[in-house]
Amino acid sequence: MENILKEASASVGVLVHEWAQLPSAALTFSPELLNYCKTNACGCYNKSWTCPPACDSTEEQQKKILSYKNVFVFTTKHEIEDSFDYEGMTRGRKLHSLLTSEVKKRLGGAPVYGAGNCPVCESGAAKAAFTAKAVLTAKEILTAKTSCAFPKPCPFPEKQIGSIEAAGINVSELSKAADIAYSNGINTVTFFSMVLL
Repeated sequence: MENILKEASASVGVLVHEWAQLPSAALTFSPELLNYCKTNACGCYNKSWTCPPACDSTEEQQKKILSYKNVFVFTTKHEIEDSFDYEGMTRGRKLHSLLTSEVKKRLGGAPVYGAGNCPVCESGAAKAAFTAKAVLTAKEILTAKTSCAFPKPCPFPEKQIGSIEAAGINVSELSKAADIAYSNGINTVTFFSMVLL
């Protein structure tokens, strides 16, 4: 798995910060995260196939995740100007999603969960822009996007990347279980993804 991660990282030019493998039984599920989703705090509630209410219930996702022996967790760390740098945070998430999509592509059918809603449609556009230039500005990454087909049928169900949070997994608890830093210092943002093995 580490080799696949390193190859994916080199392919898209997004550095991996940390990674770890742990038994799926070590995960803590918090069904109350669904209440957070229902407030639409991230803006994706009822707008994505991998977010509530369209995705499987947290109970169904927990059952699926626990049917796998292990999970492989990886993170990316991104510098931001300050704690109000929304553009920098968004750029970091898109770069993390680009890496997560590349990992998913290299794994074939293995289920993959990422930060927030499924990024496949938007990361495809971002990758096209990213590979055309060595470095993209935050504005270029922000504008290189499309949106989820929801509520129309998903055009890429085999490429879907689930949401860690919509599965009822609290990322701060995941970081403790994996012994990976949740926060990497001031003026940084860290994003998590998880592969079922």
